[in-house]
Amino acid sequence: MGVGSGAFAQEAATPAELPPLEVTAQAKKKAAAAKKKTATSPVPQAPVAAAAAPEPVEKGASTDADGGLSSGGVDGYLATRTSSGTKTDTPLIDVPQAITVITQERAKDQHAVDVNKALQYVPGVLVAQGEGNRDQIVIRGQNTTADFFIDGVRDDVQYFRDLYNADRLEVLKGPNAMIFGRGGGGGVVNRVSKKAGEDVREGTAWIGSFDHYRATADVGARVSNDFAVRLNGVFEDSGSYRDGVDLERYGINPTAFFRLTDHTRVWLSYEYFHDDRTADRGISSVAVPGSTERRPYPGTIKAFFGDPNKSVSDFDGHTTTATIEHKFSEDLKVRNHTSYGNFDKFYDNVFAATGVSAGGLYSAGVYDNLTTRSTLVNQTDVTYEFDGGWYGHTLVVGTEFSRQDTENTRKTGANVVGIPASNPTFTLPSNYPIPVTGRNETELSTASVYVQDQFDITKYFQVIGGIRFDRFDIDATNLFNGNQFGRVDDMWSPRVGVVVKPIENLSFYASYSKSFLPYSGERFGSLDGTAADLEPETFINHEIGVKWEIAPRLMLSAALYRLDRENTRAVNPVNVALPPVQIGSSRTEGGEIEMAGYITDQWEIAGGYARTFGEITGAQGTTVGNTVPVGRSLANIPEDMFTLWNKYRFTPMFAAGIGVVHRSEIFASTSNTTVLPEFTRVDGALYFNLTENLDAQLNVENLFDETYYASAHSDHNITPGSPRAFYFGVTSRF
Repeated sequence: MGVGSGAFAQEAATPAELPPLEVTAQAKKKAAAAKKKTATSPVPQAPVAAAAAPEPVEKGASTDADGGLSSGGVDGYLATRTSSGTKTDTPLIDVPQAITVITQERAKDQHAVDVNKALQYVPGVLVAQGEGNRDQIVIRGQNTTADFFIDGVRDDVQYFRDLYNADRLEVLKGPNAMIFGRGGGGGVVNRVSKKAGEDVREGTAWIGSFDHYRATADVGARVSNDFAVRLNGVFEDSGSYRDGVDLERYGINPTAFFRLTDHTRVWLSYEYFHDDRTADRGISSVAVPGSTERRPYPGTIKAFFGDPNKSVSDFDGHTTTATIEHKFSEDLKVRNHTSYGNFDKFYDNVFAATGVSAGGLYSAGVYDNLTTRSTLVNQTDVTYEFDGGWYGHTLVVGTEFSRQDTENTRKTGANVVGIPASNPTFTLPSNYPIPVTGRNETELSTASVYVQDQFDITKYFQVIGGIRFDRFDIDATNLFNGNQFGRVDDMWSPRVGVVVKPIENLSFYASYSKSFLPYSGERFGSLDGTAADLEPETFINHEIGVKWEIAPRLMLSAALYRLDRENTRAVNPVNVALPPVQIGSSRTEGGEIEMAGYITDQWEIAGGYARTFGEITGAQGTTVGNTVPVGRSLANIPEDMFTLWNKYRFTPMFAAGIGVVHRSEIFASTSNTTVLPEFTRVDGALYFNLTENLDAQLNVENLFDETYYASAHSDHNITPGSPRAFYFGVTSRF
């Protein structure tokens, strides 16, 4: 096993390690066809042991127990295939869209234990603060808490996502409604989960700075040709470089695989995940003397602005999934996926609600929020491949139905005023009144149908086109007074792209896609009687790009795009007492370039550069309410962002890694008053293969102890970056 591919990144089992896998004549034919179709893949072909006769099976082809969902054509930091971008197993070079894949080995090498950490090395993606209680990201200038998915199924509960049971993390940039449904304006983040289907027995233990303790386990067995099981688990108890901040999280995820017949396979999964932490909203801002600009409050980065004992975030989630796949013939396949989840989320905040005044004082806001939610999703995809002689088609027709029931209770207290910023931490009195200010329940039903065709006109020219229809039906009830509100949105989301391949290892593409976000956005409880006349927001993306397999194990991709957002909700510019109107629009445009893979057999890299511009283009009423003037920059968009992670293997027993993250300054909000300065952070790592079954690694975050500010939620909630921190992990295979 390579260095850095331990508990989080197990090495794929070799054929000799697996029980014999029965391969039918039909499966042999399919594997041979897949091999012929992608003969130029940079991933070496591996034989699969078969009861009858071994046949070469391409990495990523869905003939093994996990359905090909967990391979992705992965070789170290390089992934060459995906099924998320098209709903079919497709080489990345043939997908007309910018996609970043964070493999297990890459995440493990960077000690990226959760989504937040992993995305910090993705150019064009900014990890926002999320009020200290959830994942929140900005992709191509679009701020979102809802565009997260697991195996292509929406995961829009607001919490922090761990990677203990993830095979890889995929970032698909640009509007993605044709594949994923509503939202996805700037892109989506999809976790591909680990599946039963291989023999694996390993565990990892971590210890580090600020009382960091973490352990993971991954145990799986292929019991027979037709049955496999796997169990992943995690426990973490950690402190923080921030005063009074800590977290405890644990999860368990058993999965099973059944082969019912030669043509029918079933996957089952259940996950329980718990996350209990301090809701840390960072520090406040202060005006720069002689200027209207504000900057993060200087001084210690440790100080908690508010009451850490009264700022908590507690999440519990139960998710059960069942997937069945049946092949009617060599070219016709049906896949049905059902997911049911129950979630409870409570968070309580005592935080900086204002900036620091000239007199050195700030005010703290006080509120808490309880959300309970149940979600049922059913997806069905029918895939049909047919050959017209000189051209080929891969046709996907699908449906998705979901039901989501949510109850939300909000309590809000009066601000605590006159707190000295020089000593910003205080204790809120236990009898401080925090009355209920909002309580509602919502019922959301969605029905979707979509069709997509991947049309191979010649080996040099391909077209992918599709359209999706979504019916978004939401009803909300104010439990205080019984008032009911609701609306129905019917939306069409098209996507079209062309791929030109002058040679087999080089492709140029152009694409157009559209997505939408209903008025209620990501927080359905905000729906009220003003919603009747407001249309969904829309996102329209134009993109051109190139993908080049520079060498058999090295991929370069680049893209230029323009993303327009329309129908942005805003306060009425004529009279703020009137219902809101939609007068806002914005544009984000820029370019991205990324590279992943092996420079040499010893030198592995992953990283890139993004240059992004975003501004308000259609707002009105510059002095009324919350309307933002035309020309202002969008929040949380660095004009320049550069990331690069390197790993070099000096000997079979030893390797080292070095990483750089550079980000130019950003605005904390569209007020464009509070600025987070630019920074450059350097990280490092050492990797040791102690024995055949024992690895160790040491990660150092912020090697040169740079003082920087990582993210913001508003002008007054700014998260300082971590000072130098050490993390030591040991992985054992048994």
